[in-house]
Order: sequence, then C-alpha cells, then structure tokens
Amino acid sequence: MTDKTCVGAIAGAFGVRGEVRLKSFCTTAEDIATYGTLTTEDGARRFAVTLTRPVNGGLGARLSGVETKEQADALRGVTLWADRAALPALGDDEFYHADLIGLEVVDTGGASLGRVRAIHDHGAGDILEIHGQSGTLLVPFTRAAVPTVDLSARRIVADPPESDE
Repeated sequence: MTDKTCVGAIAGAFGVRGEVRLKSFCTTAEDIATYGTLTTEDGARRFAVTLTRPVNGGLGARLSGVETKEQADALRGVTLWADRAALPALGDDEFYHADLIGLEVVDTGGASLGRVRAIHDHGAGDILEIHGQSGTLLVPFTRAAVPTVDLSARRIVADPPESDE
C-alpha cells in the first residue's frame, strides 16, 4: 500500500476559461472533491478541486492555478492523487484497487497463477486480470472465485471457474 491513491484523471479542457473535464475513479464521482488537495503522480503539482457541473463523460471542475483553456489542455491525461489518510476507511471484504494490483495470486493448492495487473468493471462486477507464465487469466472478483485476499501477506487465493476450452 502506498501513501497516495489515484482518484481521477484530467480529460482535457471544458470551455475557454480554464475549466477541466475530470474523470473520477471514486465510487461516488463527486467524492473526488472531498479528499483535500490533489497532486500529480510525481507530486510536482497540487490542485484544490472545485466541481462546477456534471458534463458528458465526467465532471466539470476548476483546479487552482489553472486559468486558461491552454493550461487546462496541457493537463490532459494527468492523473490526480489523494493522500491515503484522506480516503474513507473500508469495511471487511472491501479493497482499494490500488492495493490489489501487483499482488501474487495462487490457486487453492498454492500453485502460482501470476500477479494482478488490473481490475476491470464492465458493469457486472469486478474482474481481476492476472498475468502469469501461462498467459492472461480473467477471474471474477467474487467470494466464490476469490475466497481469500491477504493484504498483509500480499497474496490472493483464487479458485477460477473451469474454462470451456
């Protein structure tokens, strides 16, 4: 676990007065403005975020220090990071995606399946993308398919569904 977590990205300028279009990675999109000052991944820039309106594909926002369309356009693709301490505490069996990426995944017999490279959510629930020696494995992130997540040991136990191949 790191001391910062990615909570969104700047999708580009919105309008001509320095407003940006934000893509929020938060469960409730508007929460991105509640975590205090956000930084770039390298910590070189800091932004206070003020949401202005919902926009197609995200949120309109003002970022401190961004006054022109050109400044806003220059930030396209920049990710925004919040201090971990500002994020809400999670309950049992809840995890931040950032905490799962990179974890070793083993099957119920202890054989390595690989490491979590990404978590995808296409609407029907999260899917772990696991990369190992035998290629890419997609496993639904459900209690049946992933009975154990041990963050302290940095390990996941998975029981992937049988393949039809």
